[in-house]
Amino acid sequence: MSITYDKLFIGGAWVAPSSAATITVTSASTEEVIGAVPEARPTDVDAAVAAARRAFEDPQGWSRWEPERRAAAMESLAVQLELRNDEMARRVSSQNGLPISISGQLEGGFPLTVLRFYADLVKNATTEESRPHLFGGTTTVLREPMGVAAAIAPFNFPQTLASLKHGPALAAGCTLVLKPSPDTVLDAFLFAEAVAASDIPPGVVNVVTGGGEVGAYLVSHPGIDRVGFTGSTPAGRHIAEACGRLLRPVSLELGGKSAAIVLDDADLDLATIGQELYGAILLNAGQTCYLGTRVLAPRSRYAEVVDSLAAFVSSLTVGDALDPKTLIGPMVSQAHRARVEQYIAKGRDQARLVTGGGRPAGLDRGWFVEPTLFADVDNSSTIAQEEIFGPVLCVIPYTDEDDAVRIANDSDYGLGGSVWTTDPERGQAVARRIDTGSVGINRYIPDPGAPFAGRKTSGIGLELGPEALSTYQTFKSIYS
Repeated sequence: MSITYDKLFIGGAWVAPSSAATITVTSASTEEVIGAVPEARPTDVDAAVAAARRAFEDPQGWSRWEPERRAAAMESLAVQLELRNDEMARRVSSQNGLPISISGQLEGGFPLTVLRFYADLVKNATTEESRPHLFGGTTTVLREPMGVAAAIAPFNFPQTLASLKHGPALAAGCTLVLKPSPDTVLDAFLFAEAVAASDIPPGVVNVVTGGGEVGAYLVSHPGIDRVGFTGSTPAGRHIAEACGRLLRPVSLELGGKSAAIVLDDADLDLATIGQELYGAILLNAGQTCYLGTRVLAPRSRYAEVVDSLAAFVSSLTVGDALDPKTLIGPMVSQAHRARVEQYIAKGRDQARLVTGGGRPAGLDRGWFVEPTLFADVDNSSTIAQEEIFGPVLCVIPYTDEDDAVRIANDSDYGLGGSVWTTDPERGQAVARRIDTGSVGINRYIPDPGAPFAGRKTSGIGLELGPEALSTYQTFKSIYS
């Protein structure tokens, strides 16, 4: 395919960019050019923010609409996205290498669930309440939309992670400027087409494209009231510093190096746990922030766990992301593959390579890396402490549950994790001791109805759940 756009989506219309600069889009599976879009400049960001500001401040506009009316417009956007489900999945997979069997469910389906969750939530949400004033009289507490939000999404699940921002933002009555990763822009323009075809008013949603400089300009723009970012921890630090200076509210969902704790009673039958294991430790070829890439195994069953994982990793089909049989697609770019391969080289010096470690045979084009398993890994080693963001697993031995919890918590990150056991109550007890924002028992599937938050260097703030709605609202108390 070859998809080309020559305009940006600003103010509800397709407008000519201020520059002739473009972003060339390349297939991660074939290295072929598959499209191009304009590369925004600061003047384009100015125009997008101004459009969002006008839409927000319009006395009859989005922020003043009744919740039921906003909910209906959000549902219309969900319908338009649903009509584009197959094309959205194809565009995402072509760009970033996410297997098409996964992108259809996540990039096509998950944003619809998020939009509809917040549309339903806001219809019944309380925006005003009266309380007795503690010194007599009454206090009226108002929940008001915060303003214009900047939403910055990464490449790995671009539509899903964007929806975690625009879902609650739209429900709250905010307007927004979305900046996708330069690696995944074609899907963002398809999203803009869906917005244009929906009942969302002009200017409420705007899309600008560009790299880190455009993102930095957007984050620090005086017309932005709130920032939502998903991406790497180093980038998150820069955004946090900028927002700190500006006293600007920000949520940061950053990196992870989660632990998958295999208890001594775990079922290792791959026929039983294989699908859930894939989603918890190797989804999107490891290009997923919450994955349990540190597998903690009891010494009493260590060899059995390593052998089971080796069989599992070796069984996964590696190939073109558009092939329905593929489970491990390529890295998003040549530069990212080089980064992952550098970590694998370090791993060879720090641990025992069990399987993988190279480039798959027969795939001469595309940014592929073999699913790789290291055993006898020390938790203090580089490959156990730093986020690799590729299909690389580390198996770390532990002696007992206390030791497993200690190792799991011995990390700068705290985003996800999982516990594998045949005793659900025991799994719950261990999960409660892990210093992380979310834990799965015998699986890991984020719940749109519950908060998703990182601890330590995995971020600040939260997304999803009713709790996220309030992060796009500001509070006012009126004493009478």
